[in-house]
Amino acid sequence: MTDAEWVLADDADTSSGRDRGATRRRRKARAKAAGLGRSRGGLSSKVHAAVDAAGLPPAFVLTPGQAADCPRFITVLNKIRIPGPIGRPRTRPAAVAADKAYSSKANRAHLRRRRIAAVIPEKIDQQANRKKRGSAGGRPVLFDPERYRRRNTVERCFQKIKTWRGLAARYDKAPESYEAGLYLRGSIMWLKLLTSIT
Repeated sequence: MTDAEWVLADDADTSSGRDRGATRRRRKARAKAAGLGRSRGGLSSKVHAAVDAAGLPPAFVLTPGQAADCPRFITVLNKIRIPGPIGRPRTRPAAVAADKAYSSKANRAHLRRRRIAAVIPEKIDQQANRKKRGSAGGRPVLFDPERYRRRNTVERCFQKIKTWRGLAARYDKAPESYEAGLYLRGSIMWLKLLTSIT
């Protein structure tokens, strides 16, 4: 082997090390662009949805799999638009039922400002902190267990959505395609209700 060949071989070895780093960065960028994140089950995405009392979804928000639920609460609420026969679309429900993951001061304050009843149980650590502060901790949050029992409509809605295999397994790489599939499935659920009424 000549000296020139040795130099070429050395260059190839160092560039392959750089290529591995570049490949990793490209994969991360692709996953980020696809709206995918790393959670316990590997690369996944999370669907946050608002569901009405009939179990029909008016709004979806798609995030990477490791994203927390609580910060997406206001985003999902702001996406709700239910058109009526006349006037502006309805954007404010009478009450919002959610699980403990959505229990935060910011979410409760947002609901209070918009005059929406919050049916969200308080977390145990939040109760302990409030009690520890005594009278400065404020009153216990209002909670209606009867309304909270109907929160399972969200779970039933997700079961209907996941009957579509592509949505259950996330075959679409582009987040726009996957979100479009969610809205298409939601539209079909709304149409089934409308056709059954008429």
